Amino acid sequence: MEKVTRRGFMKGALAMSAFPFMSQAEETKRAESLKFIHVTDSHMDLGDDESVEAMKLMVKFVNTNYKDLDFVLFGGDNFNNNAKGNSDAVAFKEIIAKLHCPTYLVRGNKESFAKPDKSIDLDEFKTLFMSDKAFSVSGKDWLLKKKGYQILGLDSCIEGANNGLYTKETLSFAKTALATKKPTIILNHHPYTNYWKGTDPEDIHKYVLNNTDEAQKVLFGHDNLLMTLSGHKHIDSVTEIQKTKVIVTRGFIRPLDMDMYPMRYVEIQNNEINEKLIYTT
Repeated sequence: MEKVTRRGFMKGALAMSAFPFMSQAEETKRAESLKFIHVTDSHMDLGDDESVEAMKLMVKFVNTNYKDLDFVLFGGDNFNNNAKGNSDAVAFKEIIAKLHCPTYLVRGNKESFAKPDKSIDLDEFKTLFMSDKAFSVSGKDWLLKKKGYQILGLDSCIEGANNGLYTKETLSFAKTALATKKPTIILNHHPYTNYWKGTDPEDIHKYVLNNTDEAQKVLFGHDNLLMTLSGHKHIDSVTEIQKTKVIVTRGFIRPLDMDMYPMRYVEIQNNEINEKLIYTT
């Protein structure tokens, strides 16, 4: 039997002890990868069978083609909120519950501009879609922590109106979260800029966050704000504000062709963002 020297024993022990550290490093590397899909402005309507089938198609497409997602984010105007009671909200929730991963929502103007009056309001929206134990909820906004990242769901809606703004409470909530220095993603409905170069003041008032100058001063000075995700205008855009990637995803309601409904796939690795517009078929 070969004699084991003290030096040889120590070398072997060190080599063996390296394996847990390698595994831990690999685990850390995996933990820094975040994969998700952004769907906005689906406008599901129980009076429009095609819109309902489109949502079911989205679920089937995601479950088949994107099996390793961390979650799916829904950016508002998810359903038209024009059915009496909560039937459309419940139907929407039941459909997206069939996705293989968690789902997180913010409101759009459709959810905050109820027609008829007996449709769901903010309190019922919170009950249906903001009761996840993973959330830290403050007023009408929420915070989710995932794999070292923060996702902020900020409600930019004004009750009974199509235009939007951030309240002082929302800005304070976001500022506090950003002060932690953790890499952060913001999900909301109303875009921050007139990226489509519109000239009609009423159109701009309706679609651009009304206090965007204030919001930009509060939010976009933080180096850890990686990206924002919005919708509302249904026109796709990828730009930057102070080195933050600012994305407005094409409205799901605007298919490129038959059954080709748009969404955005996002992958973040070590704070590096890769994203692309995808279609259901």
